[in-house]
Amino acid sequence: MRMVRTITVIRDAYSDDPGLDTSLSAAILRRVGTGEMQETLRIYTPGRYVAFGRQDANVPGYRDAVALTRQRGFGAVERLAGGRAALFHEETLAFAWSVPSANPRSDITERFDEVGAILLRAMQSLGVDAHVGEVLGEYCPGAHSINARHEKKIIGVGQRIFGAATHIGGVIVVNNSSLVRDTLVPVYSALDIPWKPDTTGSIADEVGAPRDVDRVADSVIASFAEYARLEPGYAKLDLVAEARQDAASFLSPT
Repeated sequence: MRMVRTITVIRDAYSDDPGLDTSLSAAILRRVGTGEMQETLRIYTPGRYVAFGRQDANVPGYRDAVALTRQRGFGAVERLAGGRAALFHEETLAFAWSVPSANPRSDITERFDEVGAILLRAMQSLGVDAHVGEVLGEYCPGAHSINARHEKKIIGVGQRIFGAATHIGGVIVVNNSSLVRDTLVPVYSALDIPWKPDTTGSIADEVGAPRDVDRVADSVIASFAEYARLEPGYAKLDLVAEARQDAASFLSPT
């Protein structure tokens, strides 16, 4: 008989503090890796910020890209998972799935396949013709992105290994894909990253009307519930305090 996994679901968000939002996911990952917390999915509505990857931080135009980000009213953080700059705003949905594993490096492809299948079910339940795979010219390109009609990227997915756990995280663009495009055009130019802005899409673009972000979160959680047993949770005070101590370390330099 197959063991059913249990996943704690946390929906707490700190949308006015991008550093804390990122640090909270990192704190959960650390605790899952040490066994202090069980497997945990954090899914929430973020504030406005651009999350830069390690590659971004190593190019000459990085500080210019950060300055351009802040000039447009967005925060700037250094992302927990790999990849290039990705944009979050209040009409997107962020997720951070912390998974314990004895051999996290050997399970990378399996975890990407798992989250891909879960997200596909959720998107298809919302009426999106969704597929796994990179769209040529997409922002923050990745083989495990979720696209619509093989033409528009709507979800970015990344992974990071930390000790005996892995963070699988990303962003779902629910509404207002134009804000993603317009903000990233100068940022990607500063980083000297070629891309095609018109490959950026959203759920709303595909279904022809804006969608409620919380209801999209419910659809994603329902898809996870087909895969595992879910338990509601929350970010306890000591966890938030721990995250607050490290929040500044995730902010991009001025």
